[in-house]
Amino acid sequence: MHLQSEPSILYFGTPVVLIGTVNENGTYNLAPMSSIFWLGWRCMLGLSALSKTTENILRTGQCVLNLPSVHQVEAVNRLARTTGSDPVPAGKQQKGYRYEEDKFGIAGLTPLPAETVTAPRVQECPVHLEAVLAASHDLAADNAAQRGKIVTFEMRITRIHLHDSILMQGQENKVDPDKWRPLIMSFQEFYGLGSKVHPSTLAQIPEHLYRTADIELARE
Repeated sequence: MHLQSEPSILYFGTPVVLIGTVNENGTYNLAPMSSIFWLGWRCMLGLSALSKTTENILRTGQCVLNLPSVHQVEAVNRLARTTGSDPVPAGKQQKGYRYEEDKFGIAGLTPLPAETVTAPRVQECPVHLEAVLAASHDLAADNAAQRGKIVTFEMRITRIHLHDSILMQGQENKVDPDKWRPLIMSFQEFYGLGSKVHPSTLAQIPEHLYRTADIELARE
C-alpha cells in the first residue's frame, strides 16, 4: 500500500562527487556533493548559492568532478559539514558546519594538476572529469521563498582520466561496471553497488553510438 508522504529530501541514490575548485587566493577547495547527473559529455550540478564551490565555479568557470569509489568513503565523510566559506553562512552554521581552509589535508587526499583547467584532481579517486561552465540557472526562480538559494550548473567535460583498474579488458574508452564501485548517497547515507541483478537490453547498444560533438570539442 502506498501512502501519501512529504519527505524533506529526495535523494533516492546518486553518485558522490568531490568537486575540486580554485579559491580566489589560488588555494584549492574540495567539496562533496551528490546532486548531479550526466548526459553525454555534459552534466548538471545542483549547489547552494552560498557555497564556496558555487562562488569558485562562477568566478573561474571551471572545476574537476572527482568520483570516489566505496574505498574512499572515510575520506569523503571527513569533509562532511565543512565549508571553504569564511564566515560560515548562517544556514550552514545551523547545520553544524565549520570552516576548513585545507580540505585536502583534513580528508587525507592528494591534489593532482589537471590538464585543461586549473582546478585540482584527486589522486585517490578512480575517475577525474575536468569541466568548464556552459550555463547556470537559478533553481526555483518561480518561488519567492526559494529564489536565489540553489544554483544549477551545466558543465561541459573537457578531459577524462580513468584508473586502469576500472576499465574493460583491452578497451581504454569503456568502464567495466563489474569493476567500478561508485560511492552512492541515498537519503544522506553512504552505500555501494551490489551485483548486477539482470542483463540490460540497453547494454546491447554499441557505446560509440552515444558519442557527441563535445568529445571532438574537448580535443581542440
